[in-house]
Amino acid sequence: MTDLPDPVARELESHDAFEPTTDDDSYELTTTVFDATVTATEAEGKRDGAFRVTVTLPTLDTAVAGEAVAPVVEDGWFETLERRLEDVFTVAHTTTNDEPAIERDATDVTVTLEYVAWDAGEGADDAKALIEYVEGTYAQGIIPGYEYQGAAATLLENAQSRGQQASEGESGGMPM
Repeated sequence: MTDLPDPVARELESHDAFEPTTDDDSYELTTTVFDATVTATEAEGKRDGAFRVTVTLPTLDTAVAGEAVAPVVEDGWFETLERRLEDVFTVAHTTTNDEPAIERDATDVTVTLEYVAWDAGEGADDAKALIEYVEGTYAQGIIPGYEYQGAAATLLENAQSRGQQASEGESGGMPM
């Protein structure tokens, strides 16, 4: 049994992109290369839930294989990521949200997004959209010239695969 509000638990359980975690108090998004979880608590009034989305990303230095990233580059990369994530809630239905909380330690950047949803279905869809926005923002910040490992390498490989598939589909010329 989960500690999530019933409407939220039902929506996340039936959503094809989320799976329950082993503790049953949260759900993870299965369509991202990063660790991304969704939890919720009861919300005041006639709202279905107060959502909390947490996405853990590798720092640039952690994502780079075989060499250290200069502190000035790492700091600039992180500051740019923070600025880009200021607009994260533009992809969500909710208008009741807190500023993104973005914390960095030696190996990880943790992005925490909190919002209230009137409707649990919209809240679950918002969680997916927000996580995908964070992932896309991270991808935009990947600096050319480095060799990447882990989730960042997977993200790049997935993008290259999609690019190749798209170009192969276009090789037949313009549709009539």
